[in-house]
Amino acid sequence: MARGTILIADDDTAIRTVLNQALARAGFAPRATGNAATLWRWVSQGEGDVVITDVVMPDENAFDLIPRMKKLRPDLPIIVMSAQNTLMTALTAAEKGAFEYLPKPFDLNEVVAVVSRALSEPGRKRQTTTPERETDELPLIGRSLPMQDIYRVLARLTQSDLTVMINGESGTGKELVARVLHDYGKRRHGPFVAINMAAIPRELIESELFGHEKGAFTGAQTRTPGRFEQAEGGTLFLDEIGDMPLEAQTRLLRVLQQGEYTTVGGRTPIKTNVRIIAATHRDLKTQIQQGLFREDLFYRLNVVPIRLPPLRERLEDVGDLVRHFLRQAAREGLGQKSIESAAIERLKAHPWPGNVRELENVVRRLVALYTQDTLTAQIVEQELADSASAPPVGGVAESGDLGEAVERYLSRYFSTFGNDLPPPGLYDRVIRDVEKPLLSAALAATRGNQIRAAELLGLNRNTLRARIRDLNIRVFRTVEG
Repeated sequence: MARGTILIADDDTAIRTVLNQALARAGFAPRATGNAATLWRWVSQGEGDVVITDVVMPDENAFDLIPRMKKLRPDLPIIVMSAQNTLMTALTAAEKGAFEYLPKPFDLNEVVAVVSRALSEPGRKRQTTTPERETDELPLIGRSLPMQDIYRVLARLTQSDLTVMINGESGTGKELVARVLHDYGKRRHGPFVAINMAAIPRELIESELFGHEKGAFTGAQTRTPGRFEQAEGGTLFLDEIGDMPLEAQTRLLRVLQQGEYTTVGGRTPIKTNVRIIAATHRDLKTQIQQGLFREDLFYRLNVVPIRLPPLRERLEDVGDLVRHFLRQAAREGLGQKSIESAAIERLKAHPWPGNVRELENVVRRLVALYTQDTLTAQIVEQELADSASAPPVGGVAESGDLGEAVERYLSRYFSTFGNDLPPPGLYDRVIRDVEKPLLSAALAATRGNQIRAAELLGLNRNTLRARIRDLNIRVFRTVEG
């Protein structure tokens, strides 16, 4: 006796065939079609216990069909397949009410396992509201298998308030993942507040998190709200949680256990309603063994763990990432560039210790420093070689090191003109191509310390802040994820 009837819709004959064979061997009764119209007829007639459908079909997009199927048969599990393996596909599948999303190419054993799970979990429902999207750009880029796993987890988590722990090396995009969970979740209309534990003096962390009352300590001249209060109704992102001192960990644990806190110097408990997302590049289990992190807090934060793969584990995404950063640079007025496939291959061969952030910095330098419309493998090779001898991004550089880096930067910039005269509007071009990367380099060299960066550049601090604002420079704080 068959374990259940599985309706398959895909316009690819080969996919229909392998799914038919795999599901039949597993004891199911598959029926397959190459169009959405037949699938809709079967579903409307009450046939099928599970649906497996491709997104793009000749006569209708499955994302338009799924709401009709769910309205007619709300308990019918629908599994979505797609070769458009992006974060948005996974999120849309979840938002439309799909039981599961499977990127192509898929593992047949996994398909059988998902179908079995769908039959054993009848009535599983998902929220079907679609969040507003202000841009066509995806917040996360990549089609590799590690990223597909991330997308599927995020799609499941956006409609929950579960506490999430994101672990990954510096530069892998931990804050981007936190933003996805907020921007595409049910708290998206509330505030998103981020705090980096590694960038705040230990003695100020509790005040930053919970706020303080007037007179709570020397210099506390007014009542100041903390990040919990600022994030009320939204999401609080605790970046580099492994750097939080033990005394602050104790207070955070109380908040997670009781849902309330008191300000520094305050006595009245304040109820809080925020979603907590934490992130770290450290091994917290090792820190627990060393007595540096509370085990009970770890389990409170680690409800759903997400591990972000380093770039070296997803090198097939380098091409998509580079093209994304090139489009981004063009929108910012840094220049319109294309890149050769051989140059992409050379970038894939790089070890990328700084992960995606390092790749982004390299692409921005390539756009700013080279006048050629097409970036070649030779240009990439030269830039990577020059970068290897420069002060490391995020490292603390002395003024002499920065000065030498600036000198090399300007020398290479003006050498791109060769024997030709510089183009008209040179001043505006220098401002665009040199000042912004220079200020970014100074901020990177001082790990986001604007006071130190102003000293290195010989600028007034207020002037530096104004230029950061005017040039829309992204300031990365210490050990940011």
